[in-house]
Amino acid sequence: MFIRAYLRASTKEQDAERAKAALIQFAELHGHKIAAFYIENESGTKIDRPELKRVIHDSHKNDIILIEQVDRLSRLNESDWQNLKQSIGDAGLKIVSMDLPTSHSAFVSSGNDDFTDQMLKAINNMLLDMLAVISRKDYEDRRRRQSEGIERNRDKFKGRPANEAKHAQVVSLKEKGCSLTEIQGLTGYSRATVARVLKAHRELKS
Repeated sequence: MFIRAYLRASTKEQDAERAKAALIQFAELHGHKIAAFYIENESGTKIDRPELKRVIHDSHKNDIILIEQVDRLSRLNESDWQNLKQSIGDAGLKIVSMDLPTSHSAFVSSGNDDFTDQMLKAINNMLLDMLAVISRKDYEDRRRRQSEGIERNRDKFKGRPANEAKHAQVVSLKEKGCSLTEIQGLTGYSRATVARVLKAHRELKS
């Protein structure tokens, strides 16, 4: 049994190796050493990640893929998560995540009967699925909040809407023969604003 650590960060600006020391210490506490590290800067929403594919390809049956948190492995949608789990299961690999205590039993040989082992495996798989769903929801929530923040800022800085009635007054006064100075006095607009409104009116008519 080999332990292969998988570390991921979403962008080049983030440190994908941040959890390396913690994973080494975690493995040592369980009496093991990490045989290889697979490190990449890729979004967890993508199933097609080079180092993730490589760790599965390099591993043998009963090897362990060690991760810091489930969201390092997956922020995938449900379909892609099931496909990834299938690939890992077909290779006979085990996932151990520091944030999933039920997965830590993979480090030791079980003395339980088959029924107990199957029950523990089922519980661990259920919790793994739950954390994968939570990771995806966290990603979607953050994207939604970012989008809402952008919209709020866009509304904040796009300025006040034009006063159509007042613009129509400017045009009407000009058509009645008023000068720019007179229009300024009657509307309260600056000379530049009066000129801009009249220009926009001329362009609209052309």
